Amino acid sequence: MMDITKDIQPLTNFKRNTTELLRQMKETGEPIVLTINGRAELVVQDAGSYQKLLELVDRLEAIAGVRKGLEESKRGEGRPIEDAVREIREDVETRSAE
Repeated sequence: MMDITKDIQPLTNFKRNTTELLRQMKETGEPIVLTINGRAELVVQDAGSYQKLLELVDRLEAIAGVRKGLEESKRGEGRPIEDAVREIREDVETRSAE
């Protein structure tokens, strides 16, 4: 969890103490919010934590897509799987023939 006493820093402090703040990010896995003129302007985080964030977003988008599909199915929207499979096969055959 973000600790506002450590994880929100002025940009000038980040410039002066870059090595120490990079070590902190790697140890905690938490990003640092950088302020300019007292306002939050940038977020800096280590590459490993950023990759985890991207993977989490991908999973959440997949879950949202599945939920949307289930809701549409419950409302009777969509089309039978047989029709979709037939269309995909026809598309593949057309592309193979080209």
